[in-house]
Formats: sequence, structure tokens, C-alpha cells
Amino acid sequence: MSLYAASVPQLKKMLNNVDKWLEAAVEHAKSKSFDPNVLASSRLAPDQYPLTRQIQAIADNAKFCAARLTGKEAPKHPDTETTIDELRARLRAVVEYLDTFTEADFADSKGRLVELSFMPGKVLSTADYLNEMALPNFYFHVSMAYAILRHNGVPLGKMNYIGSLNLKDK
Repeated sequence: MSLYAASVPQLKKMLNNVDKWLEAAVEHAKSKSFDPNVLASSRLAPDQYPLTRQIQAIADNAKFCAARLTGKEAPKHPDTETTIDELRARLRAVVEYLDTFTEADFADSKGRLVELSFMPGKVLSTADYLNEMALPNFYFHVSMAYAILRHNGVPLGKMNYIGSLNLKDK
């Protein structure tokens, strides 16, 4: 499987899933007569990121993954979102950014080394970066966002997390 196929389609799928979860959170808040934006500051534990920062981390992980694998510059986001609508817009902006990538952008990525600012003097191959850092970190924050919403009563299930499947007839 190519690095493109292993990253961009799945990142986009999960970003869209998270956007749908936030839509469900708004509907849940309406049904319970509370401001959905209170969920933005919800967290699972005092030392964990609130929902807002989880969503920002999801978006950042997705855009940096594609950018680092291809040697491109990722767009900058100032982390100023405070509402569910702003968080949803951030997710959609990253999906639009990921839409600009094609398989051809990843053509020479296998020989590229990825540097991480928090690991000075160290590098990872693109495959190791994708499998050992980018995807696990992305899914960690996706799982935390899901858990925060579930913890607050948003009616989400496993299939909301997994999303669509590319099922084929036998």
C-alpha cells in the first residue's frame, strides 16, 4: 500500500467522522436544552486536553502528516477556536487541504526523512513516521474527542467512530 493510500483517505474519513460527531453533539445539546459550546471545554480528566484542543490536535496531526510525508508546507491555524462551529470549520479546512494531495505528491516520499521539532537531531523514515507517530497520535486524539462527547451523553456508537466501509459484493 502506498503512503498516500495509507494516510490521506483515512485521515479525511476520520476528520469527516469527527465533524459528524460534533453535529450530533449540537443536536444532543438542543434536545437537552443546553448550549452546545459548553462541550468545547469538556475534558475527561483535569490533566487532559479539553475537547477544543483535542479537535485542534486532530486537525494538526492530519495536516502535518500529509505535509511531512510529501515535504510540503502545512497551513497554519492559530488555535483560536472557541465554539463547536469554529471547530467544525477547522476540520473542514483540513479536509480541503488534504483534498489537494494526490498519489503523485507521495511519489518520492519513501526516501524522505521526517524531522520532528521536539526530537532534535533525530529523524524517522516516512513509513516509520506514519506508522509509529502520525497515525497513533492522530487516533489518540480522535479517541479522546469521541470519549469526551460520549462522556457528556452524545449518542454515538462504534459505527459512528468507524464510519463508512468500502463494502463489496461477494
